Amino acid sequence: MKTDELRETYLAFFESKGCVRRPSDVLVPKGDPTVLFTPAGMNQFKREFLGLGDANFKRATTCQKCMRTGDIENVGKTAYHHTFFEMLGNFSFGDYFKRDAIHWAWEFCTHQRWLNLPADRLSVSVYLDDDEAFRLWQEAVGLPESRIARMGEADNFWPASAPSQGPDGVCGPCSEIFFHTPDGGSVEIWNLVFTQFNRAGPPPNNLRPLPSKNIDTGMGLERTAAVLQGVESNFDIDVFRPIIAAISELLGRRYDRAAPESVRIRRIADHARAVTFCVHENVLPSNEKQGYVVRRLLRRAVLDGYRLGQRAPFLYRLAPVIAGVMRQPYPELAETTERVVQVVRSEEQRFFATLETGVRYLDDLFRRLARSGDSSVSGDDAFKLHTTYGFPVELTESLAAENNLRVDRAGYDRLWAGHVKVSGMGAFSGEVFATGPIDALRKTMAGTEFVGYQTLEAEATLRGIIAQKQLVDQVREAGDRDPIALVLDRTPFYGEAGGQVGDTGEIRGERFTFRVTDTQREGDFMLHLGHVTRGEVRQGDSVRAAVDAERRAGIRRAHSATHLLHHALRQTLGPHATQAGSKVDRDSLRFDFAHPHAVSREELERIEDAVNQRVLEDAPVRWEELPIAEARRRGAMALFGEKYGDVVRMVSIGEFSRELCGGTHLERTGEVGLMKLVAEESVAAGTRRVVALTGFAALEHIRRQEATLRELAQLLRAPAPELPRRAEALQEEIRSLKKQLAERRQASTRGSIEEIIAAAPEVGGVRIVAREVPGASAEEMREQIDLLRRKASPIAVLLAAPGDGKVQLVAALSRELVERGLDAVRWVKQVARVVGGGGGGRPDMAQAGGKDPSRVPEALAEAERTMRAELEAAATAKPT
Repeated sequence: MKTDELRETYLAFFESKGCVRRPSDVLVPKGDPTVLFTPAGMNQFKREFLGLGDANFKRATTCQKCMRTGDIENVGKTAYHHTFFEMLGNFSFGDYFKRDAIHWAWEFCTHQRWLNLPADRLSVSVYLDDDEAFRLWQEAVGLPESRIARMGEADNFWPASAPSQGPDGVCGPCSEIFFHTPDGGSVEIWNLVFTQFNRAGPPPNNLRPLPSKNIDTGMGLERTAAVLQGVESNFDIDVFRPIIAAISELLGRRYDRAAPESVRIRRIADHARAVTFCVHENVLPSNEKQGYVVRRLLRRAVLDGYRLGQRAPFLYRLAPVIAGVMRQPYPELAETTERVVQVVRSEEQRFFATLETGVRYLDDLFRRLARSGDSSVSGDDAFKLHTTYGFPVELTESLAAENNLRVDRAGYDRLWAGHVKVSGMGAFSGEVFATGPIDALRKTMAGTEFVGYQTLEAEATLRGIIAQKQLVDQVREAGDRDPIALVLDRTPFYGEAGGQVGDTGEIRGERFTFRVTDTQREGDFMLHLGHVTRGEVRQGDSVRAAVDAERRAGIRRAHSATHLLHHALRQTLGPHATQAGSKVDRDSLRFDFAHPHAVSREELERIEDAVNQRVLEDAPVRWEELPIAEARRRGAMALFGEKYGDVVRMVSIGEFSRELCGGTHLERTGEVGLMKLVAEESVAAGTRRVVALTGFAALEHIRRQEATLRELAQLLRAPAPELPRRAEALQEEIRSLKKQLAERRQASTRGSIEEIIAAAPEVGGVRIVAREVPGASAEEMREQIDLLRRKASPIAVLLAAPGDGKVQLVAALSRELVERGLDAVRWVKQVARVVGGGGGGRPDMAQAGGKDPSRVPEALAEAERTMRAELEAAATAKPT
């Protein structure tokens, strides 16, 4: 049975049992800060498991796209581990329980209509205290006791070891199904979790029965496909074979599953698939959160290719192969393949720029550690590999482990913490209020009814007050301290979502006035964040909520303009220019879209003209709610990486634009007034950004430009049309003067080089130059260093140029000194501390800055002292 057939067979089987087929959730679950990626099929049903979900179904089945990196070191080494994989699942929310879950699992596995696996090749495990599950397998299914293993809480409980170690909360025993292969091995293909307890406190007697019991199962799609196809590894199944073949062809290596190098080929296949799906959903390589995981996977795969002889980007060529292999369940991959290719290729090029020198540095480091007997890569070296050569620390750890070494992670973390400024959560983030208080409110209300499409003012009842992360009964006027959140039963305030900022305004009651400075959302709840400006707020108060109408009007103009802009981008640049993100504020918008290179000035003008032409047409803007299948049939655009419900809101503009969107919009395009593009830039590989203004903000921008133009005309004493030619003439004059000055400085420098060399002290045949060059640029200092190195190697040079209240330092070493183990980066950093600064660079040349020019003489003395000490130490250590 092919993998696509297995997926469909599973879903069809559980549909026949009354389960509702639900689509896969996105890889990055929205509004769930507890995970980076979707780790399992049950993740999208958290609300249903808590009894807060859709009352229309009590049982469901899915095939879920998942990402896990906990076992990343095993990927490629074992037959069954992956980072990206698909999980087949069936679920019950207080409906069927153990008997049906076990019976159906056995039926699906063994019945000839379904998988038709030999019953004598299957065995199961149960939790050691779960007599009910044991009896069901033995008596109802008919398995002999010899094929039912009782196992402890570490293996057969979810979460693992929960009874003794926690955490508190919903948990339960599980039962696993194993297939025994002809060679005597076994594969776990299915796990049935029976969530029947609430853990409360330490043992004993800490497992309390839940009033409503649930079922959560997970069958590994790739593992089960390997069993059905009679192959020894997931990487040999039908959906992986074309990827493996493509990698072998790109690398010029024959794939031999038993060969040591095959681990690298399998790892490339897994990581390429994971990266393709992530970038498709707009998770781009970066140094933060999910983006860091993508960058780490991509660079691991590139390094594997490098170790197999590849010296140019290659991973990007796998994206079309993966999209083709996965086209049946995920046809949408084809729509973003070009963008995935651009993103991956750009990231590969960035890494290849430093990869060769990084690998050389790493190999030299491992050899030095082997000679010295040291078993640890220092934090300094791990930090340098990351910041200079682009090796994520986890990659260094993996490579070190292959050489029986460890990494001083604590030392690395200290250096990284000093290198990166980590920004905290904003004061008005909805996540501040998103844990316990909202969970408590869910027990008393379904959410906040949003009436803001129809009105900007509404009567409501105050149902919750959240202050200091907890529910309170009342709160008084307290100035501009930490914001509090008010939760109403209904509201006209739009909570930030889909790129549109939250509304501001006012909530008034008989005894109070509350200034709303932001509106966020947590699931179905709107959180009105702000401060009490008068009186006292009490839970249960009747209130009137009023949105700032002028601000909302500006937001509506900008939001409708984004839809016009999206249409114009695709019309001008091509259908690949799809939305990758946006931010809509009052008469301003930021719009990210897929495109491989900068948009030309001429193209920007055509895009701007196309938008304003639609504005002048005064086309109607309409919205309606309809089933998602119908919206797609009618051509509605959806954002990849966004999760949509069964019923969606489709916004139509004229006959040219249809998008799924929950934001607020105009009634006609003419209300935009004017859209003016003000910026275009790159935000990531394969992703561009435009910034635009609408309405009066666009008009004010044009007026400011006109005022600037008038001022320049006065300063340059030329009419506006003549300004470009006048500026060119001034630039030419400046270039000529700079050239004359540089020629004079160069002549002066050449004449003094011999004097500098003659005056330089020597240590073991190495000259040390540490001198001040006031007013010199970094480029001029580097030119002087090149002259010194050509004239007098071996030589160590450090030049300091004070000016404008700062200091520039440039340090350089001859090639011979670098080969002895000396490092210009280490040297310049030591000296920079004296003048209150820091720097970096390469072992042969590094640069730094400082804040205290008065200490330049002291810094130069330190430069000579430290280099002299290093040279003397190197001479002493040199074998005779």
